[in-house]
Amino acid sequence: MPFNPANVIARKRDGAALSRAEIADFIDGFTKGSIPDYQMSALAMAIYLRGMSADETALLTEQMLASGVTMQWDGVAACVDKHSTGGIGDKVSLLLAPLLACCGLRVPMISGRGLGPTGGTLDKLESIPGFRTDLSLAEIDEMTNRVGCVITGASTEIAPADRKLYALRDVTATVASIPLITASIMSKKLAEGLDALVLDVKVGSGAFMKTVDAASELARSLVETGTRMGVKTTALLSDMSQPLGKMAGNAIEVDEAVAALAGDTADDLIHLTNTLGAELLVASGIATTIEEGRQRLQQHIESGRGLEKFREMVSAQGGDLDTHRPIAPATVAEATRAGFVSAIDVEALGYEVIHLGGGRRVMSDSIDHSVGIETLVAIGDRVERGQPLARVFASSQNTGRAGAAIASHFTVQDESVSTPPLIIDRISDLP
Repeated sequence: MPFNPANVIARKRDGAALSRAEIADFIDGFTKGSIPDYQMSALAMAIYLRGMSADETALLTEQMLASGVTMQWDGVAACVDKHSTGGIGDKVSLLLAPLLACCGLRVPMISGRGLGPTGGTLDKLESIPGFRTDLSLAEIDEMTNRVGCVITGASTEIAPADRKLYALRDVTATVASIPLITASIMSKKLAEGLDALVLDVKVGSGAFMKTVDAASELARSLVETGTRMGVKTTALLSDMSQPLGKMAGNAIEVDEAVAALAGDTADDLIHLTNTLGAELLVASGIATTIEEGRQRLQQHIESGRGLEKFREMVSAQGGDLDTHRPIAPATVAEATRAGFVSAIDVEALGYEVIHLGGGRRVMSDSIDHSVGIETLVAIGDRVERGQPLARVFASSQNTGRAGAAIASHFTVQDESVSTPPLIIDRISDLP
Protein backbone atom coordinates (compact mmCIF):
# COMPACT_ATOMS: atom_id res chain seq x y z
CA MET A 1 0.00 0.00 0.00
CA PRO A 2 1.42 3.44 -0.90
CA PHE A 3 2.50 5.60 2.02
CA ASN A 4 -0.28 7.94 3.11
CA PRO A 5 0.53 10.44 5.90
CA ALA A 6 -3.15 10.90 6.76
CA ASN A 7 -3.52 7.16 7.40
CA VAL A 8 -0.48 7.19 9.72
CA ILE A 9 -1.95 10.11 11.69
CA ALA A 10 -5.30 8.36 11.95
CA ARG A 11 -3.73 5.09 13.11
CA LYS A 12 -1.75 6.83 15.86
CA ARG A 13 -4.80 8.86 16.86
CA ASP A 14 -6.63 5.54 17.29
CA GLY A 15 -3.83 4.23 19.51
CA ALA A 16 -2.12 1.90 17.02
CA ALA A 17 1.61 1.21 17.13
CA LEU A 18 3.39 2.62 14.11
CA SER A 19 5.77 0.48 12.07
CA ARG A 20 9.40 1.25 11.26
CA ALA A 21 8.42 2.02 7.67
CA GLU A 22 5.63 4.41 8.67
CA ILE A 23 7.87 6.35 11.05
CA ALA A 24 10.76 6.39 8.59
CA ASP A 25 8.62 7.62 5.69
CA PHE A 26 6.95 10.28 7.82
CA ILE A 27 10.18 11.73 9.25
CA ASP A 28 11.93 11.56 5.87
CA GLY A 29 9.04 13.35 4.15
CA PHE A 30 8.82 16.00 6.86
CA THR A 31 12.56 16.67 6.75
CA LYS A 32 12.55 16.99 2.95
CA GLY A 33 9.40 19.11 2.88
CA SER A 34 7.02 16.73 1.12
CA ILE A 35 4.99 16.36 4.33
CA PRO A 36 3.71 19.79 5.40
CA ASP A 37 3.94 21.24 8.89
CA TYR A 38 0.23 20.80 9.56
CA GLN A 39 0.44 17.03 9.07
CA MET A 40 3.54 16.77 11.30
CA SER A 41 1.71 18.86 13.91
CA ALA A 42 -1.23 16.47 13.73
CA LEU A 43 1.04 13.46 14.25
CA ALA A 44 2.79 15.20 17.16
CA MET A 45 -0.58 15.84 18.80
CA ALA A 46 -1.60 12.21 18.27
CA ILE A 47 1.67 11.08 19.90
CA TYR A 48 1.11 13.55 22.75
CA LEU A 49 -2.39 12.15 23.38
CA ARG A 50 -1.76 8.44 22.74
CA GLY A 51 1.90 8.03 23.65
CA MET A 52 4.37 5.61 22.08
CA SER A 53 5.75 2.25 23.07
CA ALA A 54 9.44 1.89 23.87
CA ASP A 55 9.93 0.31 20.42
CA GLU A 56 8.20 3.21 18.68
CA THR A 57 10.15 5.79 20.67
CA ALA A 58 13.44 4.13 19.73
CA LEU A 59 12.37 3.99 16.07
CA LEU A 60 11.39 7.67 16.10
CA THR A 61 14.75 8.56 17.66
CA GLU A 62 16.58 6.43 15.12
CA GLN A 63 14.86 8.12 12.18
CA MET A 64 15.39 11.63 13.55
CA LEU A 65 19.05 10.75 14.04
CA ALA A 66 19.23 9.40 10.48
CA SER A 67 17.88 12.70 9.11
CA GLY A 68 21.37 14.16 9.60
CA VAL A 69 24.97 13.10 10.09
CA THR A 70 26.50 11.11 12.94
CA MET A 71 30.02 12.01 14.00
CA GLN A 72 32.66 9.30 13.68
CA TRP A 73 35.64 8.79 15.98
CA ASP A 74 38.60 6.46 16.05
CA GLY A 75 38.84 3.98 18.89
CA VAL A 76 41.75 5.61 20.72
CA ALA A 77 39.59 7.26 23.42
CA ALA A 78 35.97 6.81 24.41
CA CYS A 79 33.53 9.54 23.43
CA VAL A 80 31.08 10.56 26.17
CA ASP A 81 28.64 13.30 27.09
CA LYS A 82 26.12 14.51 29.65
CA HIS A 83 22.66 15.97 29.14
CA SER A 84 20.59 17.88 31.69
CA THR A 85 16.86 18.44 31.37
CA GLY A 86 17.46 21.98 32.63
CA GLY A 87 17.48 23.81 35.93
CA ILE A 88 18.25 27.13 37.61
CA GLY A 89 21.96 27.63 38.27
CA ASP A 90 22.90 24.42 36.46
CA LYS A 91 26.43 25.08 35.23
CA VAL A 92 27.62 21.46 35.53
CA SER A 93 28.58 21.25 31.84
CA LEU A 94 31.18 23.99 32.27
CA LEU A 95 32.94 21.91 34.90
CA LEU A 96 32.29 18.40 33.65
CA ALA A 97 33.51 18.68 30.05
CA PRO A 98 37.08 19.77 30.95
CA LEU A 99 37.29 17.38 33.91
CA LEU A 100 36.35 14.41 31.69
CA ALA A 101 38.88 15.54 29.10
CA CYS A 102 41.53 15.51 31.84
CA CYS A 103 40.68 11.83 32.33
CA GLY A 104 41.46 11.05 28.68
CA LEU A 105 37.87 11.02 27.38
CA ARG A 106 36.55 12.93 24.37
CA VAL A 107 33.59 15.22 25.02
CA PRO A 108 31.96 16.80 21.92
CA MET A 109 29.20 18.46 23.97
CA ILE A 110 26.32 19.87 21.96
CA SER A 111 24.35 22.23 24.19
CA GLY A 112 21.39 24.56 23.96
CA ARG A 113 20.10 27.98 24.91
CA GLY A 114 17.72 28.93 27.68
CA LEU A 115 14.28 27.33 27.49
CA GLY A 116 11.57 29.00 29.57
CA PRO A 117 12.96 29.80 33.04
CA THR A 118 15.98 27.51 32.72
CA GLY A 119 19.31 29.00 31.72
CA GLY A 120 21.19 27.89 28.61
CA THR A 121 24.78 26.68 28.60
CA LEU A 122 25.51 28.50 25.34
CA ASP A 123 24.18 31.80 26.71
CA LYS A 124 26.44 31.46 29.75
CA LEU A 125 29.52 30.75 27.66
CA GLU A 126 28.77 33.66 25.35
CA SER A 127 29.31 35.99 28.32
CA ILE A 128 33.01 35.19 27.76
CA PRO A 129 34.29 37.73 25.21
CA GLY A 130 34.91 36.08 21.83
CA PHE A 131 33.63 32.61 22.76
CA ARG A 132 32.16 30.85 19.70
CA THR A 133 29.18 28.52 20.01
CA ASP A 134 28.65 28.03 16.26
CA LEU A 135 31.39 25.51 15.46
CA SER A 136 31.18 23.50 12.25
CA LEU A 137 31.37 19.72 12.35
CA ALA A 138 34.95 19.91 11.11
CA GLU A 139 35.85 22.31 13.93
CA ILE A 140 34.13 20.12 16.52
CA ASP A 141 36.11 17.14 15.28
CA GLU A 142 39.45 18.95 15.26
CA MET A 143 39.04 20.65 18.64
CA THR A 144 37.69 17.57 20.37
CA ASN A 145 40.68 15.54 19.20
CA ARG A 146 43.15 18.31 20.06
CA VAL A 147 41.73 19.70 23.32
CA GLY A 148 39.59 16.79 24.46
CA CYS A 149 36.34 18.75 24.78
CA VAL A 150 34.17 21.39 23.12
CA ILE A 151 30.84 22.93 24.08
CA THR A 152 28.90 24.25 21.10
CA GLY A 153 25.47 24.54 19.53
CA ALA A 154 24.12 21.96 17.12
CA SER A 155 25.16 22.50 13.51
CA THR A 156 22.52 22.32 10.80
CA GLU A 157 23.80 18.86 9.84
CA ILE A 158 22.83 17.40 13.25
CA ALA A 159 19.29 15.93 13.40
CA PRO A 160 17.57 18.49 11.12
CA ALA A 161 14.26 16.68 11.67
CA ASP A 162 14.44 17.59 15.35
CA ARG A 163 15.16 21.23 14.56
CA LYS A 164 12.00 21.42 12.44
CA LEU A 165 9.85 19.36 14.78
CA TYR A 166 10.84 21.26 17.90
CA ALA A 167 9.60 24.52 16.43
CA LEU A 168 6.21 22.90 15.81
CA ARG A 169 6.03 21.33 19.27
CA ASP A 170 6.61 24.72 20.86
CA VAL A 171 3.55 26.26 19.17
CA THR A 172 1.25 23.22 19.35
CA ALA A 173 1.53 22.55 23.10
CA THR A 174 3.13 19.14 22.57
CA VAL A 175 6.48 19.88 24.25
CA ALA A 176 5.54 17.76 27.30
CA SER A 177 5.23 14.48 25.37
CA ILE A 178 7.78 12.03 26.80
CA PRO A 179 8.31 10.14 23.49
CA LEU A 180 8.88 13.45 21.68
CA ILE A 181 11.19 14.74 24.44
CA THR A 182 13.13 11.47 24.30
CA ALA A 183 13.53 11.51 20.53
CA SER A 184 14.56 15.17 20.57
CA ILE A 185 17.23 14.77 23.26
CA MET A 186 18.59 11.43 22.13
CA SER A 187 18.73 12.15 18.40
CA LYS A 188 21.03 15.13 19.04
CA LYS A 189 23.17 13.37 21.64
CA LEU A 190 23.56 10.13 19.67
CA ALA A 191 24.62 12.19 16.63
CA GLU A 192 27.81 12.89 18.58
CA GLY A 193 28.88 9.25 18.05
CA LEU A 194 28.89 8.48 21.78
CA ASP A 195 30.10 5.41 23.64
CA ALA A 196 28.43 6.46 26.90
CA LEU A 197 25.91 9.07 28.05
CA VAL A 198 24.76 10.20 31.48
CA LEU A 199 21.49 12.08 31.91
CA ASP A 200 20.72 14.53 34.69
CA VAL A 201 16.93 14.53 34.98
CA LYS A 202 15.86 17.37 37.25
CA VAL A 203 12.83 17.20 39.53
CA GLY A 204 11.26 19.92 41.66
CA SER A 205 9.96 23.47 41.56
CA GLY A 206 12.67 24.63 39.15
CA ALA A 207 12.46 21.63 36.83
CA PHE A 208 10.37 20.76 33.81
CA MET A 209 9.32 17.60 35.66
CA LYS A 210 7.77 18.64 38.98
CA THR A 211 7.32 15.18 40.51
CA VAL A 212 9.58 12.18 41.04
CA ASP A 213 7.11 9.94 39.16
CA ALA A 214 7.18 12.16 36.06
CA ALA A 215 10.96 12.52 36.16
CA SER A 216 11.38 8.75 36.58
CA GLU A 217 9.16 8.09 33.55
CA LEU A 218 11.25 10.43 31.40
CA ALA A 219 14.53 9.02 32.74
CA ARG A 220 13.48 5.45 31.97
CA SER A 221 12.44 6.41 28.46
CA LEU A 222 15.78 8.13 27.82
CA VAL A 223 17.84 5.29 29.28
CA GLU A 224 15.94 2.57 27.46
CA THR A 225 16.22 4.40 24.13
CA GLY A 226 19.96 4.97 24.53
CA THR A 227 20.52 1.35 25.55
CA ARG A 228 18.49 0.04 22.60
CA MET A 229 20.68 2.12 20.29
CA GLY A 230 23.91 0.68 21.64
CA VAL A 231 25.05 3.50 23.94
CA LYS A 232 25.78 2.87 27.63
CA THR A 233 23.21 5.16 29.22
CA THR A 234 22.52 6.06 32.83
CA ALA A 235 20.22 8.65 34.37
CA LEU A 236 20.34 10.37 37.75
CA LEU A 237 17.31 12.14 39.18
CA SER A 238 18.60 15.27 40.91
CA ASP A 239 16.86 17.83 43.07
CA MET A 240 15.79 21.19 41.67
CA SER A 241 13.75 22.40 44.64
CA GLN A 242 16.53 24.98 45.09
CA PRO A 243 19.13 26.44 42.71
CA LEU A 244 22.28 24.42 42.03
CA GLY A 245 25.26 26.23 43.49
CA LYS A 246 24.64 29.86 44.37
CA MET A 247 24.61 31.78 41.08
CA ALA A 248 21.87 31.99 38.44
CA GLY A 249 22.56 34.14 35.42
CA ASN A 250 25.26 34.13 32.77
CA ALA A 251 28.56 35.87 33.61
CA ILE A 252 28.09 35.14 37.32
CA GLU A 253 27.62 31.44 36.56
CA VAL A 254 30.82 31.38 34.52
CA ASP A 255 32.60 33.02 37.46
CA GLU A 256 31.18 30.37 39.79
CA ALA A 257 32.28 27.59 37.43
CA VAL A 258 35.81 29.02 37.35
CA ALA A 259 35.80 29.21 41.15
CA ALA A 260 34.56 25.62 41.34
CA LEU A 261 37.38 24.39 39.12
CA ALA A 262 39.75 26.28 41.41
CA GLY A 263 38.30 24.34 44.38
CA ASP A 264 36.15 27.13 45.83
CA THR A 265 32.40 26.58 45.51
CA ALA A 266 29.24 25.14 46.99
CA ASP A 267 29.40 21.43 47.82
CA ASP A 268 26.23 20.56 45.88
CA LEU A 269 27.66 21.69 42.53
CA ILE A 270 30.89 19.73 42.97
CA HIS A 271 29.13 16.63 44.28
CA LEU A 272 26.68 16.46 41.38
CA THR A 273 29.39 17.19 38.81
CA ASN A 274 31.69 14.50 40.16
CA THR A 275 28.89 11.94 40.49
CA LEU A 276 27.67 12.45 36.91
CA GLY A 277 31.25 12.29 35.67
CA ALA A 278 31.96 9.16 37.71
CA GLU A 279 29.12 7.38 35.91
CA LEU A 280 30.90 8.04 32.60
CA LEU A 281 34.31 7.00 33.96
CA VAL A 282 32.86 3.66 35.09
CA ALA A 283 31.00 3.17 31.79
CA SER A 284 34.27 3.85 29.93
CA GLY A 285 36.32 1.49 32.07
CA ILE A 286 38.53 4.25 33.51
CA ALA A 287 37.16 3.72 37.04
CA THR A 288 35.79 0.56 38.62
CA THR A 289 33.47 2.25 41.14
CA ILE A 290 31.55 5.51 41.38
CA GLU A 291 33.61 6.55 44.41
CA GLU A 292 36.85 5.96 42.53
CA GLY A 293 35.49 8.01 39.65
CA ARG A 294 34.57 10.89 41.96
CA GLN A 295 38.06 10.85 43.45
CA ARG A 296 39.71 10.94 40.01
CA LEU A 297 37.67 13.98 39.01
CA GLN A 298 38.28 15.70 42.34
CA GLN A 299 42.03 15.20 41.90
CA HIS A 300 41.87 17.18 38.66
CA ILE A 301 40.17 20.02 40.54
CA GLU A 302 42.72 19.99 43.36
CA SER A 303 45.68 19.86 40.97
CA GLY A 304 44.37 22.77 38.89
CA ARG A 305 44.32 20.67 35.71
CA GLY A 306 40.54 21.03 35.36
CA LEU A 307 40.72 24.82 35.30
CA GLU A 308 43.69 24.69 32.94
CA LYS A 309 41.71 22.47 30.56
CA PHE A 310 38.69 24.80 30.74
CA ARG A 311 40.96 27.71 29.80
CA GLU A 312 42.33 25.67 26.91
CA MET A 313 38.83 24.91 25.64
CA VAL A 314 37.73 28.55 25.95
CA SER A 315 40.81 29.71 24.04
CA ALA A 316 40.31 27.10 21.31
CA GLN A 317 36.77 28.41 20.80
CA GLY A 318 37.93 32.00 20.50
CA GLY A 319 37.22 33.15 24.04
CA ASP A 320 39.35 35.15 26.46
CA LEU A 321 38.66 34.11 30.05
CA ASP A 322 40.86 36.89 31.42
CA THR A 323 38.95 39.73 29.77
CA HIS A 324 36.67 41.45 32.29
CA ARG A 325 33.08 40.23 32.29
CA PRO A 326 30.95 43.08 33.67
CA ILE A 327 28.60 42.30 36.55
CA ALA A 328 25.60 44.53 37.27
CA PRO A 329 25.35 46.41 40.60
CA ALA A 330 23.99 44.31 43.46
CA THR A 331 21.06 44.86 45.79
CA VAL A 332 19.83 42.58 48.57
CA ALA A 333 16.58 40.63 48.96
CA GLU A 334 15.85 40.39 52.70
CA ALA A 335 13.74 38.05 54.81
CA THR A 336 10.54 39.72 56.07
CA ARG A 337 10.31 37.40 59.08
CA ALA A 338 12.36 35.01 61.17
CA GLY A 339 12.08 31.26 60.81
CA PHE A 340 13.27 28.41 58.65
CA VAL A 341 13.48 28.43 54.84
CA SER A 342 10.99 25.72 53.92
CA ALA A 343 10.62 26.22 50.16
CA ILE A 344 12.04 28.19 47.26
CA ASP A 345 10.03 28.88 44.10
CA VAL A 346 12.97 28.14 41.82
CA GLU A 347 10.96 28.46 38.62
CA ALA A 348 9.95 31.97 39.69
CA LEU A 349 13.61 32.83 40.32
CA GLY A 350 14.37 31.69 36.77
CA TYR A 351 11.69 34.02 35.42
CA GLU A 352 13.09 36.82 37.57
CA VAL A 353 16.46 36.38 35.82
CA ILE A 354 14.62 36.72 32.49
CA HIS A 355 12.84 39.85 33.79
CA LEU A 356 16.21 41.31 34.74
CA GLY A 357 17.35 40.76 31.13
CA GLY A 358 19.37 37.59 31.67
CA GLY A 359 17.14 35.42 29.46
CA ARG A 360 14.77 35.59 26.52
CA ARG A 361 11.01 35.98 26.38
CA VAL A 362 11.21 35.39 22.62
CA MET A 363 14.14 34.03 20.60
CA SER A 364 14.90 37.46 19.09
CA ASP A 365 15.57 39.03 22.52
CA SER A 366 19.14 40.03 23.32
CA ILE A 367 20.66 38.96 26.67
CA ASP A 368 22.24 41.12 29.34
CA HIS A 369 25.00 38.79 30.53
CA SER A 370 25.78 40.98 33.56
CA VAL A 371 22.59 40.33 35.56
CA GLY A 372 21.52 37.47 37.78
CA ILE A 373 20.74 36.24 41.29
CA GLU A 374 22.98 34.83 44.01
CA THR A 375 21.09 32.62 46.47
CA LEU A 376 22.47 33.07 49.99
CA VAL A 377 20.32 30.54 51.90
CA ALA A 378 19.15 26.96 51.37
CA ILE A 379 16.10 24.96 52.38
CA GLY A 380 16.39 24.11 56.07
CA ASP A 381 18.43 27.20 56.99
CA ARG A 382 17.41 29.35 59.95
CA VAL A 383 17.04 33.04 59.03
CA GLU A 384 16.32 36.22 60.97
CA ARG A 385 14.11 39.12 59.93
CA GLY A 386 16.13 41.41 57.65
CA GLN A 387 18.72 38.73 56.85
CA PRO A 388 19.78 38.67 53.18
CA LEU A 389 18.19 35.79 51.26
CA ALA A 390 19.73 36.67 47.92
CA ARG A 391 21.85 39.22 46.13
CA VAL A 392 20.33 40.58 42.95
CA PHE A 393 22.58 41.84 40.16
CA ALA A 394 20.36 44.22 38.21
CA SER A 395 20.58 47.19 35.89
CA SER A 396 19.49 50.50 37.36
CA GLN A 397 15.96 50.42 35.89
CA ASN A 398 15.25 47.04 37.54
CA THR A 399 16.85 47.64 40.94
CA GLY A 400 13.75 49.09 42.60
CA ARG A 401 11.44 46.09 42.43
CA ALA A 402 14.01 43.32 42.33
CA GLY A 403 14.74 42.83 46.03
CA ALA A 404 11.16 42.58 47.28
CA ALA A 405 10.01 40.50 44.33
CA ILE A 406 12.78 37.96 44.75
CA ALA A 407 12.36 37.76 48.53
CA SER A 408 8.73 36.74 47.95
CA HIS A 409 9.91 33.51 46.29
CA PHE A 410 11.41 32.23 49.56
CA THR A 411 8.97 30.65 52.02
CA VAL A 412 9.93 31.06 55.69
CA GLN A 413 8.01 29.19 58.41
CA ASP A 414 8.28 28.57 62.14
CA GLU A 415 8.87 24.82 61.93
CA SER A 416 12.27 23.44 60.92
CA VAL A 417 12.54 21.34 57.76
CA SER A 418 15.18 18.92 56.51
CA THR A 419 17.43 19.61 53.54
CA PRO A 420 16.25 17.64 50.48
CA PRO A 421 18.67 15.05 49.05
CA LEU A 422 20.59 16.23 45.99
CA ILE A 423 20.51 12.90 44.15
CA ILE A 424 17.14 11.20 44.39
CA ASP A 425 17.51 8.08 42.25
CA ARG A 426 19.67 6.31 39.68
CA ILE A 427 18.24 4.54 36.64
CA SER A 428 20.38 2.27 34.49
CA ASP A 429 20.70 -1.16 32.87
CA LEU A 430 17.08 -1.48 31.88
CA PRO A 431 16.20 -4.71 30.02
